[in-house]
Amino acid sequence: MKKIFLIIGLILLNGFQAKTIHDSLFIPKYFNSVVLDDCDACGCAAGNGSSGFESLLNPQFIGIKYFAQHYKARENLFVKDLIQDQYFNTIQLWGKIPLTKKLSVYASLPFHFHEKKTMQGDININGIGDLNLMGIYQFLNSKDNIHQLNGGFGLKLPLGKFDEKGITGVNPSFQLGTGSWDYQMVLNYKFQKNKVAVLLNTDYTVKTENKKYYRFGSQWNYAATGFYQLLGNDTMIFSGKVGLQGEVYGCNKQFDEVLPNTAGSALYGKLGFEASYKKFSLGSELMLPAYSHLAGGDIEAKSRFSIFLNFGI
Repeated sequence: MKKIFLIIGLILLNGFQAKTIHDSLFIPKYFNSVVLDDCDACGCAAGNGSSGFESLLNPQFIGIKYFAQHYKARENLFVKDLIQDQYFNTIQLWGKIPLTKKLSVYASLPFHFHEKKTMQGDININGIGDLNLMGIYQFLNSKDNIHQLNGGFGLKLPLGKFDEKGITGVNPSFQLGTGSWDYQMVLNYKFQKNKVAVLLNTDYTVKTENKKYYRFGSQWNYAATGFYQLLGNDTMIFSGKVGLQGEVYGCNKQFDEVLPNTAGSALYGKLGFEASYKKFSLGSELMLPAYSHLAGGDIEAKSRFSIFLNFGI
């Protein structure tokens, strides 16, 4: 935490120095405009963040991210109100390493610590989550970097524990992992000119059946994010961002039978910032639901918060 405050202080101090401000977002040469923002809490209807491209200022990097989610759920079939608080927390180690000028490899390894408050007492689970590996390819990069198109394909390896007892609750996503090998496809478009940038992101995750014959519903994420440079010079950038993010979940299945009240969708508004200082980058984001209908209405999304600190390589 002390390092985070130190970096924020350095960014703000440097931003108020008398230096020439470039009339552009000025992405330093070691920065790349796209990184995979993977916050997979459990890979199912509630408790799973977007796995789409998200960041503008991140470089090829290694870093750490904290991601928190809050949901309200129905306690049981005999309770009408959504009174059960569920908290999904993730600390994630991640990195994006270039192999060639256009091809990079992305990897992330999460550690989850989740909690739900029930009438019988609090229930906590914690442990390692599922490992994500992905290849990212730059299909298009126009003159002056105004237009850029990137895509990727990857795998999610089932390292996180899947508890069969957990699927009998109101929220079957209260897990450390899906227990299955899942496949991800992502696509990102960036427009950048002067101090403004726009990112359009979409990704789709195909989830397969695990060893317990349970299959979480496949997931489609989409997002539109606008950036505006507030401060910038040769060594630092500070940009605000605002946008929308949507998620659509298919039905879960067990023994190839569709399970009721497991599909759903949600739409979030988001507000945050991203900053870079030399090879360090820092970002944070708050998301609040504009629409939420998860698990047939038995689960309601409340809020999400994330913060990351990366080092460019």
